[in-house]
Formats: sequence, structure tokens, C-alpha cells
Amino acid sequence: MEEETKVVREIEAQCQQRGLRLTPTRKRVLEMVIAADGPVKAYDLLDQLKSEQPKAAPPTVYRALDFLLENQFIHRLESLNAFVSCFHPCHQHHGQFLICERCQSVTEIHDSAVQKLLVEAVAEHQFRAQRQVLEIYGICRDCRDQ
Repeated sequence: MEEETKVVREIEAQCQQRGLRLTPTRKRVLEMVIAADGPVKAYDLLDQLKSEQPKAAPPTVYRALDFLLENQFIHRLESLNAFVSCFHPCHQHHGQFLICERCQSVTEIHDSAVQKLLVEAVAEHQFRAQRQVLEIYGICRDCRDQ
């Protein structure tokens, strides 16, 4: 819980510094993504939000998610069409994720050597990258040890 509160405070500070509006709905969606045990889908977030804001509709959640993604406060796992919190919102980075196929846990890693290789490959091919998410699937240590 302390980690979650710290991340929210960091994002609030980032918004303040960058002149961004973290509306109550955006903040609430952020808190729900952070509190999730693993990747969370937009409609699961909508169901949670409706319990607090009965008139909430899909565009409400999608607009909040778009804001959070655009500002790199959360990550979208492309293959799962789900969202996870970014626990390093103060550092610009691209997501590299280890995803357990059994328990669905997600571990965000930051390997600068991998990132450097990807940047070099993109430049070599004169490709203009829009976004990058590296997802590696397997079995986590906890599931492997069971």
C-alpha cells in the first residue's frame, strides 16, 4: 500500500511540474490500475468505477487510460489488451515485461542493454518507432517452485 501511495504522489508531482490535469476520474482509474493484482482490462476498470460513479461509461475509462498511457504513467500490455502500473513514473523508459503464463503476474524490467540494441536496430532500418513494448512470456519463479 505504501508503494502504491508513493507512485500516486510521484504522478501528482509530475502532473504539477508538466502542467497536466490529473482529474479525479483519471486519478481514480490510476489508483485502480495500481491496486490491481496483475494486468487489468478496461471493462474491469469500468465495472469498478461504476460502483462509485454509476453514470460512468466506457469513454470515461478510455479517456482516462489514454491520458495515463500518453504520459507514461501506466503501460499497456499489447498481447493481453490490459494495463499495468508503471512503478517508475519519474523515469522516461520503454516497457519490458516478464509475464507468467500460469499466475498472470507481470514484472517490469529495465535492461538498458536491450533498450540500446532496440534503438540501434530501429535507427539502422531508418524506422520511426511510435511505441515499444517488449513482452516475454514464461513461468515465474513462484509458479516454477510450486
